Amino acid sequence: MRVVLFTGKGGVGKTTLAAATAALLADSGRKALVVSTDPAHSLGDALEVDLDGEPTELQTVAPGLFAAHIDTRALLDGSWSRLQGHLRTLLAGAGVDELVADELTVLPGVEELLALGEVRRMAEAGPWEVVVVDCGPTAETLRLLGLPEALSGYLERLFPAHRRAVRGMLAGLAGGRSASDSVAQWDRTADALDGLAAQLAGLRAMLADQHRTSIRLVLTPERVVAAESRRTLTALALHGLRVDGLVCNRVLPGPPASLRGPAARWLRERYTEQQAVLRELTALDVPLRTADHTAAEPTGAPALVELARSLYGDSDPVSSGAPAVPPLCVRRTAGEGTAPDSEFELVLRLPGAADGPLDLARIGDDLAVTVGATRRMVMLPSMLRRCEVTSARLENDDLCVVFTPDPAVWMR
Repeated sequence: MRVVLFTGKGGVGKTTLAAATAALLADSGRKALVVSTDPAHSLGDALEVDLDGEPTELQTVAPGLFAAHIDTRALLDGSWSRLQGHLRTLLAGAGVDELVADELTVLPGVEELLALGEVRRMAEAGPWEVVVVDCGPTAETLRLLGLPEALSGYLERLFPAHRRAVRGMLAGLAGGRSASDSVAQWDRTADALDGLAAQLAGLRAMLADQHRTSIRLVLTPERVVAAESRRTLTALALHGLRVDGLVCNRVLPGPPASLRGPAARWLRERYTEQQAVLRELTALDVPLRTADHTAAEPTGAPALVELARSLYGDSDPVSSGAPAVPPLCVRRTAGEGTAPDSEFELVLRLPGAADGPLDLARIGDDLAVTVGATRRMVMLPSMLRRCEVTSARLENDDLCVVFTPDPAVWMR
């Protein structure tokens, strides 16, 4: 099963193109689910149907096409409120003031996390061959896709797995009227935390599987939008996520030479500007498709299928293209075995990193990599944890960080 996420700056047409892709898949005989995590909830408008939080087959519109809007409010009132109650009990039992405990259990971005978890649940529960996700605008999507890794690290630091496993010894943290009540409360809390940890691990595995999951960046041929898309491409690569294509929407046709007047001058100027942006985008090492600017807004399954056919032609709409390149690898560049003169390079693929500020910092066993406004904590392999960072450089799209053994801890 393939999972394809569509994102882009607000207003570029990502919802329409996500719906069109799913409609074409269903029209070609494949079962497809298109699901929206965008708070704007315009997917139903594009398909001209009413949607709710559970996948519904659009039998009369496009057989084989399923669609849903994720209702994050219902998710907050359901599974998260139960886990929040467990965490509140745990913190209160540890002596944290009740009001403070309430504040500590409100995690930023939890709505987006629940939405992504619901996408994973739907993807694994249904008969579809492809799941197309209409994500929110770019900034929200970057936060959404970075949450599983960030919260997983947060959870492990706050409630480590080895502490959750020793339930009886830590039962006093859960409070209660008696020892048996405390043990029961801690067991429920530990089970809830284990469930959250498993969900985060599953989300990270789904997103990191570059053979299964990919992202499509939708943009319009404008310099400001293209510049943001290049930054987004770098940020997604920093998170280890695969972008399998750019889709440039609303491309104007070239005006005929015989056309005259103010409208003709405007059309020629816009066409020239758009073609210049397209040439810049072609230079990026990512497949580029273009969708023509249509006279009428494409809504409803027939119009969406026609749009998708003009976009994809005879190719598979969810083809992953070239083989995925590992986003991170470690290679030895000097020495053998445990020799103290060994040297290693950690290579992180970051398309477009040269266009913006880049910062590196070693924080304990992690390497903090910051590109523009996006930061990722890269957990170092055990071998590199016993090394020191000696230099770093950019080679095309690759960030190469050089490590050499730290004499104080090497092979101890």
